[in-house]
Amino acid sequence: MALQTAVQLTGEDLTIDDVWSVAVERMPATLTEGARAKIIAARELVERALHGKQEHTYGINTGFGRFVSKSIPAELSTELQLRLLRSHACGVGEPYPDEVVRAAMLLRANALAKGYSGARPQTVELLMECLNRGLVPHVPSRGSVGASGDLAPLAHLALPLVGEGEAWVEGRRLGGGEALGAVGLEPLVLEAKEGLSLINGTQFMAALGSLGLVRARRLAKTADIACSLSLEALQGSRTSFLPQIHAARPLPGQIDSAANVLHLLEGSAIIESHRWCDKVQDAYSLRCSPQVHGASRDLLAYVETTFATELNAATDNPLVLVEDELLVSNGNFHGQPLAFALDALAMAVSELANISERRVERLVNPSLSDGLPAFLTADGGLNSGFMIPQYVAASLVSENKSLCHPASVDSIPTSAGQEDHVSMGNAAGLKAWQVVGNVERVLAIELLAGAQAVEFLAPLEPGAGARVARNAVRSFSPRLLDDRSLAPEIEAAADAIRDGSFVAAVEAETGELR
Repeated sequence: MALQTAVQLTGEDLTIDDVWSVAVERMPATLTEGARAKIIAARELVERALHGKQEHTYGINTGFGRFVSKSIPAELSTELQLRLLRSHACGVGEPYPDEVVRAAMLLRANALAKGYSGARPQTVELLMECLNRGLVPHVPSRGSVGASGDLAPLAHLALPLVGEGEAWVEGRRLGGGEALGAVGLEPLVLEAKEGLSLINGTQFMAALGSLGLVRARRLAKTADIACSLSLEALQGSRTSFLPQIHAARPLPGQIDSAANVLHLLEGSAIIESHRWCDKVQDAYSLRCSPQVHGASRDLLAYVETTFATELNAATDNPLVLVEDELLVSNGNFHGQPLAFALDALAMAVSELANISERRVERLVNPSLSDGLPAFLTADGGLNSGFMIPQYVAASLVSENKSLCHPASVDSIPTSAGQEDHVSMGNAAGLKAWQVVGNVERVLAIELLAGAQAVEFLAPLEPGAGARVARNAVRSFSPRLLDDRSLAPEIEAAADAIRDGSFVAAVEAETGELR
């Protein structure tokens, strides 16, 4: 099968994995001829509305927000669009990560390709050329209330297309016009409705959710892998993972998580060695991990359904309905579905860290670890071993509890009461992004601790999957003998979880996990 060399934008079938490929792995994106035809048809309808009978059509011959009743003459239609971008580009704070901006560029281009927006083909193509040539607009991350879409962030994203704003090119922060020139492009002059078509949408919320979800999928598998390694080290039982148990409570995520752990434990000499011991039950952080990990997986399935739909949704206002020859005001830009899903994303992955930190505590606490040396060091006192990594995990888990307070239940009126209910979806997305990063680090700590712990049981070896996981950890974190700073190794493990290389290394030996 030929490898995919570019993501083809149709406005209909973009996937979450496509977003990762373009935003993170820098695969190029191209516009299909079918999408171009839809863009042209929508543009022709906008042109007819602009030059036809003078009805009020929002964003074409009217002001914006509370100024919707203000008529704008046709000769000022281009000026209206430019001033829209300038006025709305007032975001503040640190910028979004580059991959989030690139994802938002892709998603905005795909929304325009759907043919409900009315932008010209050359406007869409310039946006895509900026993306493909490595121009990344500088977009402050605070300022969107997630109602009329992500207005402030998308305005910052769009300004470089007209030679204004700021953008990054090869690590240099340049003015918009200079940035375009650095990648061999020229600014365009916006025409009727095009400014509105560039900024009225949910693309930053959708970018945070899509990229966060790819990372969350990896976290779900990593949690099962880390659990298998900790269970081996703590000499737990495999019987809690038997499929008959989970068939009696047939929640999909629970069934899949249990199957993963059971598979990773296959052939364990450690488990076989204590089959007839007098321990009756393991702690909940081991025995109930399928129920907890599985609940997170099921919540992520809801999140995925929401974002998979949103990637190919028309979220402009007004919408250009070509077949009906209508330009209609609507509320598809409202971010409430995404705000709920982003809060759910944060909660789902946060719980993976909550239970992981409890397993780390059992590994390092000699009162709970079934014979492992205190803090996983053979020379305790002179060495502190894994004492402080558990502190770090506890700190991150506690921070997540605050971050998981839902933003989606908040609202505050804007635009003099015209926009009287908002989603706060951008806030939900920023919090979810932070939580995902924290969870990657907590699971990294469990992997390092589990690899250290299981080696104290030598010459007994863990199951094949857990053994592969330990070896993968050892590729970036040697066994801890005398104390050293583990901070770089925790980050290296978190990076391997984030980019998928850790799970890929395990699956290369064990087969694909569920």
